[in-house]
This record gives sequence, structure tokens and C-alpha cells, in this order.
Amino acid sequence: MSLPATHHGIGLRCYKSLGGRAVTAIAVLLFSAAALWAQAPAPNASDAKPGDKACQPIGNNSASQSPAESTADKAGAETKSAEASDDPCALKQDEPEGRQTNRIMGVVPNFGAVSANTQLPPLTTKGKFWLATEDSFDYSSFIWTGILAGQEFALNNYPEFGHGATGYGRYYWHSLVDGVSGTYFTEAIVPWISHEDPRYYTMGHGGFFRRIGYALSRVVLTKTDSGRTSFNWSEVGGNALEAGLANVYYPPQERGAHQTAVNWGDQIESAALNNIAKEFWPDVRRILFHKK
Repeated sequence: MSLPATHHGIGLRCYKSLGGRAVTAIAVLLFSAAALWAQAPAPNASDAKPGDKACQPIGNNSASQSPAESTADKAGAETKSAEASDDPCALKQDEPEGRQTNRIMGVVPNFGAVSANTQLPPLTTKGKFWLATEDSFDYSSFIWTGILAGQEFALNNYPEFGHGATGYGRYYWHSLVDGVSGTYFTEAIVPWISHEDPRYYTMGHGGFFRRIGYALSRVVLTKTDSGRTSFNWSEVGGNALEAGLANVYYPPQERGAHQTAVNWGDQIESAALNNIAKEFWPDVRRILFHKK
């Protein structure tokens, strides 16, 4: 569920099975289809019925206003509820673009996603470690770990783990350690060292392929604590550390430079899919669930 993943490491072993890739691919396709639907052109002004009031673009009329008028309008907008207004333009203007929620589908943690057009202060060291803790020990983490462990147990991916309850327990704790270590490396430890912001800043506008490109680029590019853009050591380096750490607790057959490189590649792939899911979740929520 590294679709469900802000759990960067949890999905790693699942990717070794065709089932894991198929589920992820289907989920991303659903997100993409909804996003394409979201890109449908808005009705033209010429389609408006006679007598309809034309809606002005948000924030584009400030040039014709005096500073006092602009301030008054802003204050009025903050105190007036769109739901209580009969003005359809007010309703449209209050619909947020690229608004993220704390959870995807009401279950999957999405704590590290930032709504479009939102600038937040840098995360403190405590904030980074708290973000990793929320993602690692959310109730859904344990459920998702159980699902992955069950899949691998059924496929007998690691015969060395054995069978029965004991074997399933070994699958479970290995998957749990994958998830917790990967999350702390990518969201707390490396960002603390490199002074990077581990959160995902949603683009929320533009063409479909432009947003896909943006989401993919965030795997290798990120914001620093000072607001600049830099190479994403948190994601690239953090996942490399998690893949290397797996050599300590996985069976000898699953260790070595080659297997570490494969695991790291799977983690990067998972991170890319996560970013796509986060980028288009606001569109899915707005179109499929009719929520602002």
C-alpha cells in the first residue's frame, strides 16, 4: 500500500509477486482515469444562460482595486461562508484545488501530503520524527503489514521462514521492520541530516502529463528546509539505507549487493507510485466522492 504508502518500506517485498504489482497498477490506473476526467474543459462563457452572472477568476481582480478595497474584500471573504451564500460564484471560488486530506479513502495515512498553493514553515527535527512515527505506527500500518505478510506466506516467498503460525509471524515482523525502517530513513533521519523537507507538495493544476512528470520528479528533487529545490537525498539515500539494512535480518539467500540494488529499485518505484497517488487524490476525492 505504498499506494498506501507513506509507508515507504512496507511494500518492498510485495513487489516481488505479480499480484502486488497488478494491484498497484490497477490502483494507479484508477487514479489516472479520474485525473483525466478532472481535466475535462470547463463550460465556455458563451454557454451561460441569459441573465446568469459571470464569475470572475479568483485573485485576478486585485489590479483594479485600491489596497483598501482589496483588504476589505479579503476580510469579507474570510468571514462569509460559501455554504451560506446564494452566489454560485462564491461556491465555485471556495472550491479548493489540490486540497489534501490526512487520509486517502478515509483509511490510508496521507499526513505528509501538502495541499496545492500552500507554503508551510519548515519542519523541525521533532516534526520530522513525529511524521515518521505517525506513518509507521498508524493502525493501518499493522493491517497492511498483515496483508503483505499473508500474501508472501501464501506464495512461500521465503521457504526459510517455515510454515504455520510461526512462519507467518516471521513474515509479519520482517515486513514490519521493512516499513518502519524505510519510513524513518526517508522521513526523519536522512531529512534531519540533509536539512530537507520530506513532505510532498501537491502541484494540483496543469495538464495530466505535466502533473505526472512533476510527481515522478519529486522522487529525485525535493524542497530543503530553506525553501530551495535540491537533490532528494531523503528518498534516494533513505531507501538505499533501508535496502542495505535488510541484509542484516533477511536470510543469506536474500543478501548481497545485487539483491540490495534490486530492493532499492523496488523502493524507488514504490515512491514514484506513491507520489502519483498523492498528486491525484484530491481529484479523485472531488470527482468520485463529490467532496471539496
